[in-house]
Amino acid sequence: MEKDIWIAGIARGHNSGVCLLKNGEIVFSVEEERLSRTKYDGGPYAGIVKILDYTKKLDYLVIAHTQSLDETAAKVDFSGDDVYTGLARKLGLIDNNASRWGAKHPQIVDMSNMHHKLHAAAAFYRSPFDDAVALIADGAGSVMPVSEPNSGMHLGLWEYESIIDCSYPSVFKTLYKHLGCRDPLVGQKTILEGEYFGEEGTYEAMITDRGGITKAYEAVTTYCGWQPIEAGKTMGLFPYGNENPNMENLYDQRAPFPGSFDRNMFIPNVPNGAFVNEGMYPFFQATQDEWNIAQGDHSKLQQRRDMAYAIQTQSQAEMLKLIRKAVEMSGNKNVVISGGYGLNCVANYYYLEELKDEGISLYIEPISNDAGTAMGAALMYWHARSDDETNRKLDTLYLGPNHNYSKEDIESAVNNFNGNATIKNAKDKDIVNLMTDKNIVTIYQGRSENGPRALGNRSILFDPTFEDGKDYVNLVKKREYFRPFAGSILAEDVHDWFDLRGMDETPHMMYAVNCQPGVEEKIPSIIHVDGTCRIQTVTEEQNPLYYRLIKEFKKKTGVPIVFNTSFNLGGDPLVETIEDALHTLANSDIEYLYLPEHGKLITVSNDD
Repeated sequence: MEKDIWIAGIARGHNSGVCLLKNGEIVFSVEEERLSRTKYDGGPYAGIVKILDYTKKLDYLVIAHTQSLDETAAKVDFSGDDVYTGLARKLGLIDNNASRWGAKHPQIVDMSNMHHKLHAAAAFYRSPFDDAVALIADGAGSVMPVSEPNSGMHLGLWEYESIIDCSYPSVFKTLYKHLGCRDPLVGQKTILEGEYFGEEGTYEAMITDRGGITKAYEAVTTYCGWQPIEAGKTMGLFPYGNENPNMENLYDQRAPFPGSFDRNMFIPNVPNGAFVNEGMYPFFQATQDEWNIAQGDHSKLQQRRDMAYAIQTQSQAEMLKLIRKAVEMSGNKNVVISGGYGLNCVANYYYLEELKDEGISLYIEPISNDAGTAMGAALMYWHARSDDETNRKLDTLYLGPNHNYSKEDIESAVNNFNGNATIKNAKDKDIVNLMTDKNIVTIYQGRSENGPRALGNRSILFDPTFEDGKDYVNLVKKREYFRPFAGSILAEDVHDWFDLRGMDETPHMMYAVNCQPGVEEKIPSIIHVDGTCRIQTVTEEQNPLYYRLIKEFKKKTGVPIVFNTSFNLGGDPLVETIEDALHTLANSDIEYLYLPEHGKLITVSNDD
């Protein structure tokens, strides 16, 4: 009997996470924030500890980040280990005697200098394709330290966009990169060769002192009043804006390649977020009267809304150019997309329309944020060391740790809860009655969803037919007024309600799709101001208990859709445990927690 091979991939930076493989199969994958309860948390220490629930020994711990462990990781006192090697050693996950005094540990594999390749690996290995070309676009990937040939000046070149040829078992050949630096090297096209980013051979590169597609999006997100990493808010605000002639060219159309932002419009801050150049143009600035009307909320200023509109429409057009460039350079019409921009549901739907006659097949990775590089690192290392060519295409995102709550565990959680909670038997029909009586009901079941989308295992549910539902739930969740909500629909009914632009289903909620004529009036709570909705199709095979609940809702209302949003409050991570769920209810006006696996309804009273 062959020995099992355990490989854990960890992503160190923001949106950090852990992915554990057993013989190439994903055992669990989770973001650190779900365990630590700190949004976007870095340093996946709690995730590493969680590995002990599944195995006491690892064969390999594979590290993902943007800079190597030697350059950036903190050290353990006295022993000199980096903190990740040190923690794994102290937990007994790796050999305690394999290294001493900061020496390299043979079970630690540092892939931190190939950030975009790890995004590509996560997308490629989960796609249905046996070979593909990957397009990666994010804020800033790995850094390549090089010396400028003429002056000898040290430059730090950061990945913005990459095009990578992918094939089994582990071939990832870079064809193109847009690289950014702090120095004035505007639009230099060159051929790069060397060991950086895990490369062999040469590839086309564009080196600029500007930001890329995602950097410009981050700049506008900051301009609208949020942190650069909160770009999803900008995506929600964009349809409130208008086409503004002052904002027509956020990207430099004179550049010989897509995605270079205009230096007059933006101020780069490589590798961190960029800024809108507000001081250069009067149309970026608000008058005192406008500020009085907005009451300090940037999102209510029309110029902010117009910039959100401009960056959404123009960034997706630049990505479209890169998709076509990827196909042209590779000769491959199977395209996988990852990196932070891959989470842009509006852009993902736009590509379907623009590419419909070009024979291009798209796969958009649902874990496109940096947490996905933990999965990419683990999968790449497995396929490289085993020569495994098995295509394990994505079939589920319910990959969180398995908590296996028993009836006694649930009762214990309720009894230990510091508040007024009761538990009783309930059926789907009871939950539907609560929803149609305008109650918010949360649902908790099984393993949590990997990634930022709630897909019915950690969701807040509501009746989508109420006209004021969006405003009501946004208020309860403590979210901004303009942010839209998603819907979960029975897969067999989706085409009657929404235009999927040729797709059979959208089970991972990666597209904001147009509703069919007459639908908006039926489910106004989940239709955005532009007539779209981020939709999750649900089949009985994918999620039987959630499917059954939606079917019961259809039986009563004639509507095969429930209003679905993530089970959290504004600024909090999604809940992971029942204890997290009870805490969320205690700190909100939400009263009901449904546990369909156990047929139980927990009611939390928030009365003083």
